Amino acid sequence: MSFSRCALLWARLPAGRQAGHRAAICSALRPHFGPFPGLLGQVSVLATASSSASGGSKIPNTSLFVPLTVKPQGPSADGDVGAELTRPLDKNEVKKVLDKFYKRKEVQKLGADYGLDARLFHQAFISFRNYIMQSHSLDVDIHIVLNDICFGAAHVDDLFPFFLRHAKQIFPVLDCKDDLRKISDLRIPPNWYPDARAVQRKIIFHSGPHQTGKTYTHPEITLAKVWSVFGPLKLLAHEIFEKSNGCEERVTVHPDGKQASHVSCTVEMCSVTTPYEVAVIDEIQMIRDPARGWAWTRALLGLCAEEVHLCGEPAAIDLVMELMYTTGEEVEVRDYKRLTPISVLDHALESLDNLRPGDCIVCFSKNDIYSVSRQIEIRGLESAVIYGSLPPGTKLAQAKKFNDPSDPCKILVATDAIGMGLNLSIRRIIFYSLIKPSINEKGEKELEPITTSQALQIAGRAGRFSSQFKEGEVTTMNHEDLSLLKEILKRPVDPITAAGLHPTAEQIEMFAYHLPDATLSNLIDIFVDFSQVDGQYFVCNMDDFKFSAELIQHIPLSLRVRYIFCTAPINKKQPFVCSSLLQFARQYSRNEPLTFAWLRRYIKWPLLPPRNIKDLMDLEAVHDVLDLYLWLSYRFMDMFPDASLIRDLQKELDGIIQDGVHNITKLIKVSETHKLLNLESFPSVSQSRLSGTLKSQARRTRGTKALGSKATEPPSANAGELSLASRLVQQGLLTPDMLKQLEKEWMTQQTECSKERTESGTHPKGTRRKKKEPDSD
Repeated sequence: MSFSRCALLWARLPAGRQAGHRAAICSALRPHFGPFPGLLGQVSVLATASSSASGGSKIPNTSLFVPLTVKPQGPSADGDVGAELTRPLDKNEVKKVLDKFYKRKEVQKLGADYGLDARLFHQAFISFRNYIMQSHSLDVDIHIVLNDICFGAAHVDDLFPFFLRHAKQIFPVLDCKDDLRKISDLRIPPNWYPDARAVQRKIIFHSGPHQTGKTYTHPEITLAKVWSVFGPLKLLAHEIFEKSNGCEERVTVHPDGKQASHVSCTVEMCSVTTPYEVAVIDEIQMIRDPARGWAWTRALLGLCAEEVHLCGEPAAIDLVMELMYTTGEEVEVRDYKRLTPISVLDHALESLDNLRPGDCIVCFSKNDIYSVSRQIEIRGLESAVIYGSLPPGTKLAQAKKFNDPSDPCKILVATDAIGMGLNLSIRRIIFYSLIKPSINEKGEKELEPITTSQALQIAGRAGRFSSQFKEGEVTTMNHEDLSLLKEILKRPVDPITAAGLHPTAEQIEMFAYHLPDATLSNLIDIFVDFSQVDGQYFVCNMDDFKFSAELIQHIPLSLRVRYIFCTAPINKKQPFVCSSLLQFARQYSRNEPLTFAWLRRYIKWPLLPPRNIKDLMDLEAVHDVLDLYLWLSYRFMDMFPDASLIRDLQKELDGIIQDGVHNITKLIKVSETHKLLNLESFPSVSQSRLSGTLKSQARRTRGTKALGSKATEPPSANAGELSLASRLVQQGLLTPDMLKQLEKEWMTQQTECSKERTESGTHPKGTRRKKKEPDSD
């Protein structure tokens, strides 16, 4: 039967008889228009649904499915074939049919079998209805079915195959859920690293607390021709780099850019394809870190080394042995004891007047760092300052200054950055607070007491075998925190039960093959939701990655390049660093190399020494931008070609920052004068015990008990409403003697004023002549 003959017969048939002859007509039209997923194909479609819906996988989070836009069809060049075969559709009647279809419970249930929950079903229907109502002409198959339904020759349920086809267009994930689940199956991570599985590795776990010498007792390293050290901080890598270059004649970084035989870098930078004789992974307990744990897992499972030395806490031994059991590798455990004793004091510091040489005050915020440093200077003492955002060179310079017995600097003020990667001659660790902001696995900020592991790591820095302080001491700034500290330190360290994982670029690329229109951030969300892990692993928090992905989403980049840019470590709290990532990505997309000259102009080099704290923070941000350039230069050498020049520039900037930190108290003073820094109050959190566990129950605002005097204590009525005198004392702008002298002068002046009023017989309106008590103000 020819097409024209078929069309003529169809047009002559009454509407009631068209349905009976639809099979013959559709058979004739199939070569021209393809298969019809109408009533004839409904049985096969339903059969497919039952088999597709029979999986036992977890229900996906459909809120992550972002609908695509399906535009209505405009006028067709061939005309409205469906209308020619039947008749034009009455849009009002069609709308009634669609509304009836939406309300059918059987249709909603059938949609659920295909993965369309109530949310997706509603979104898909709205899109489907708009498509039907706004199209100038519809595909012939759906036009015929709608016409039959309007004339009572077909059932409204016959629309379901067309609705499902449309739903899969706007939610392509519905059509490939099984494939996506296979791609995101993370239950056997050792199989991701075939090169490492081909090597018979020897795993040695050096277990023990800090100050045991475990990191420096590896004769195998110095004898190896090719070795690598991977740690959590650039600081540690920098220190090992300096020491290695200082004791060896060979240059560990080749001028021509070739891979050096001796490598020291952060664990995220480790190569899982380069063969080594010996590799060292430091701080292996960070394999549980919610954000960075994946890097330690990758290094542990993927390093191609004949010997892999792990250094870290005993809490990680069981997990490491379990993971190595799955790779068929045995673990040799070497235990180490602390070389110097350490004790928790029975009294708190209470006042900065009680500081002694070798003391280190540990703070968990920059504001506290600035405040304490300022108050120490007022007492005529000099202090070194170390916090996380300082460049590695500046941290090492401050550490060297503090460690030098001939240097007048005898006090250290630092964050918990001292817990890793620095060797310091500390006599006594003083916790300024026990509350540390943290990010949980959901990416939420929490204020909780430090964990036993964190407390031990920081406290363990007191007392160093090779220093003048052979015995370490630990205490707190405030007496009320001391009992809590003792309880934290006595608690056993919870064993590490799971290692972090992170989707690889290859896995995301396979995801994108099935979901080509999804953004990278959305791909990550869906991947994490579909992922399957066993009890030994967890998927790390991806918020920082998604932040970068959304930041550069509008820039045209290939998926692999976009993925690499998003893994670049940046501080998203630094606007200049974030805008630099954006600018670097934009330059890359234009195929314009980021040269040394371009970067100098971008950062407005040369830079002036800092005049206040804000200037210092800006310089730290510029240093981070140079770090970002160097990080990208390892991945895209042709587009970031001037790494050696940038490294020299960074050293020069490091020197400027060092000078600023050396004069940090002057910068703080200027910042306070110009109201660029607010150090009036410092939020903290009081702790209480509940059923044997430590919980943060209530927040309180407390000032530093800096002077050990009644005159410095805030009013007991409300700790949040401090008098001007109390605030000035907290800021270190007043001393007890100065405050007493001011009180005497004020009382003398008030007495003289009272005498004058008595002699003149006048008083200010609304006041009484009453002698002021000395303590009333």
